Amino acid sequence: MRVGIGYDVHKLVAGRKLFLGGVEIPHHMGLEGHSDADALIHAVVDALLGAAGEGDIGRHFPDTDMAYKDKASVFFLERARDILASKGMTIVNIDTVITAMEPRITPYAEKMRQTMAAHLGIGPAQINVKATTTEGLGFVGEKKGIAAYAIASLDGK
Repeated sequence: MRVGIGYDVHKLVAGRKLFLGGVEIPHHMGLEGHSDADALIHAVVDALLGAAGEGDIGRHFPDTDMAYKDKASVFFLERARDILASKGMTIVNIDTVITAMEPRITPYAEKMRQTMAAHLGIGPAQINVKATTTEGLGFVGEKKGIAAYAIASLDGK
């Protein structure tokens, strides 16, 4: 059994679509970043790569590489899946937390689970998506950004 943790945060800005867990969420602001800035997927990819001993998302998909400019983050999930498969590792489960004051995440959580599971080639029951606020504290509480945490467990060497 191997375990990895991931964390990502992106600033909320006008003029961008909001993607979390591979799902477009209607909102007046989106997340700023080189790719689609899907903080949840970025945290999951970091957790998976960490558990596999393969560094982090920036090592594999640097934000200095224009090939990843505005890229849908589900691409990174698929590449992480391929890295795990090449090492003979399988995903046991993934647990996540999104911290955001708005929009409400719960109505989209099941779709996020299904979307990420489909791109990872696992069942939705192997992924959990939770959400919380920061009770108005910090940059999340001030509605300046969204953060995501993930833990992944793998079976393999």
